[in-house]
Amino acid sequence: MSAVARPGNEERLHFERRLYQTGVRRVAGVDEAGRGPLAGPVVAAAVILPEEWVLHGLPPDLVGLNDSKQLSPVQRERYFTELTAHPGVRFALARAEPDDIDRLNILRATHQAMLRALRGLTPAPDHLLVDGRPVPGLPVPQTALIRGDARSYSIAAASVLAKVTRDRSMIEYDRRYPAYGFGRHKGYPTPEHLARLQQYGPCPIHRRSFLPVRLAQAGLF
Repeated sequence: MSAVARPGNEERLHFERRLYQTGVRRVAGVDEAGRGPLAGPVVAAAVILPEEWVLHGLPPDLVGLNDSKQLSPVQRERYFTELTAHPGVRFALARAEPDDIDRLNILRATHQAMLRALRGLTPAPDHLLVDGRPVPGLPVPQTALIRGDARSYSIAAASVLAKVTRDRSMIEYDRRYPAYGFGRHKGYPTPEHLARLQQYGPCPIHRRSFLPVRLAQAGLF
């Protein structure tokens, strides 16, 4: 796939290219999926895009890559396949389970998942572009970007990989715990999920430190 210039292609590589100008070559985008749900893991991804893409733009099949929340499930799956199949894309995924979330709290568990993803990334990055606010404890210099998944292709790629991985996991959990409808709402607090939680109580993948789950477990929902 050859690179192509399209509207937005240049500006969403601005941060990567600015780092390249300082001599940094391995820039990893870092993002997570699943902070808000009442059930299931939080998944983090770290992605290093090929140098050719950073310098010359994304290939045609990836133009349109964006914050995963702005893409349809079909689009996310397509971008996931394109990214993970390309030999020049380096990526790693990690997760924090509901027990980790209940023990640490959701913010610290998310940071732990990000650290695990970075430790799994080969080669190790020289600099990170992180969605949102700075993440303490990461062993690599970082630039935190509010709404970074809509401003940096590296972060957008991490957003898609984390989201698709988590959604697939929740579909598997739907087969194991069919009463809750995880395949539809992915653990988010939709009216359907809250009704099922009230009816059946929590299952093993619910986050018991989250208020609606605590209330359902106590019979107070």
